[in-house]
Amino acid sequence: MRLRVEFTTEPFDLDEAPAHAVVAREVIQSAELDAVDVGPFGNTAEGGADEVLNAVDALLRESLAAGATRVSLQVNVIGEGEK
Repeated sequence: MRLRVEFTTEPFDLDEAPAHAVVAREVIQSAELDAVDVGPFGNTAEGGADEVLNAVDALLRESLAAGATRVSLQVNVIGEGEK
């Protein structure tokens, strides 16, 4: 099974990325995922179910520890050819 996760961390800071956002980005970029797209207002990653779920676990734990007060995420099952 393949999954896509979309997430944001808060609070926002438009002047520079807060520590929790940097940590979340590092977690996702270092995970063994097939596709990662990070941006200022949202982030998306895709991969196998185990890899995505492990990355989400680390994302939640590490971004909250780094000061996030809210993490919004959505996880979708995607087909093999779906983008």
